[in-house]
Amino acid sequence: MTSWAFEMEILILGWYVIVETQSVLSLTLFASLQWLGTLLAPYLGALGDRLSRRTLLCSLRLIYLVLSLALMTLALTQSLEPMHVYVVSLLAGLVRPSDLVMRNGLIGDTISDSKLMSAMGLSRTTMDTARIIGALFGAGLFSLFGLGVAYIMVSLFYAISFLLTLGVSGIKTNPVGLNGKIQNSVFFNLKQGLIYVWRTPTLLAAMWLAFLVNLTVFPVSHGILPYVAKSIYQVDESGLSHLVASYAFGALLGSITMVLIKLKKNPARFMIINIFLMHLLIIVFAHIETKLCGQILLFFSGYIQSLAMISLVVTLLSVASEKFRGLVMGVRMMAVYGLPLGLMFSGYLIEYLGYGWSVMLYGVIGLILSALVSFKWRNYILGER
Repeated sequence: MTSWAFEMEILILGWYVIVETQSVLSLTLFASLQWLGTLLAPYLGALGDRLSRRTLLCSLRLIYLVLSLALMTLALTQSLEPMHVYVVSLLAGLVRPSDLVMRNGLIGDTISDSKLMSAMGLSRTTMDTARIIGALFGAGLFSLFGLGVAYIMVSLFYAISFLLTLGVSGIKTNPVGLNGKIQNSVFFNLKQGLIYVWRTPTLLAAMWLAFLVNLTVFPVSHGILPYVAKSIYQVDESGLSHLVASYAFGALLGSITMVLIKLKKNPARFMIINIFLMHLLIIVFAHIETKLCGQILLFFSGYIQSLAMISLVVTLLSVASEKFRGLVMGVRMMAVYGLPLGLMFSGYLIEYLGYGWSVMLYGVIGLILSALVSFKWRNYILGER
């Protein structure tokens, strides 16, 4: 339910911003604000290890509900302005990245290593399905009834999600002691975990690759699609929903593929191959000028992206020790900080270089840097040590 609401929000508000401001820079600013909380993700990941993931998830989803109700009220009273969207996006963006940290941590806590790949694939199918339904349902409500009515459904989904989260396991994987010693503090654990990632070459290499994907690939597939739909393909919000759904449908099939193939050896090698393919598809996407061709390429991009990201998470969870699993996933979310950086730069580049050259530049740079990372840590990645 959280994913349904989030995908509806992103499409509705993204289209609202591009229509109201007529600026790709404003759109990339809105998209960037969704991920500012990546810097807090390691701390919240460590806190989830100590207080239980249920406590953190319930707190996060209550925040989403309150913020969505605020936007719903402004929209229904005809008082909504782009600045309100920016403020709410900033507040939600401070905590939203940690939601995925908690969900991945729960999977790592409850699923054995032999079934981890299938479990991650199954988990991703729920998010990919939510993106398809959220995009199509959100665009339909928005076009028929307006933003206010669409946000009633967003708030309803967040409320249901909060109630369902109350049933999540409250197990603490790294509980705090009662003596309150400094060595038991969350900050001390955070420092330990960051050092642990830095000294584990496989984890470090995977983090760099995740950062590069967020810096050079996801700004195109996750951030500027409203601009592409409106200015390149010249379609309305329904056309945008088709683009988003095509990408999500490809990602859904990728997630199902990962459930079925049950890859047990060399997930890191599988991850690298698909990351290279992701960048190649971005280069091709730069030259697409029609909606139908864009949908086809986005479908394949979503499929490859799903294969790459699931194998990346499996690599992290299989290498990380149980004590630092939540924190490692928090550090993984820090890599998402490449997304707001990439989004903001893409806005400036599109303004000065044009859409095609900017997207192609992102694909080429990402491909080269990913190859350098893979070569530097090749012995550890391929051996997964």
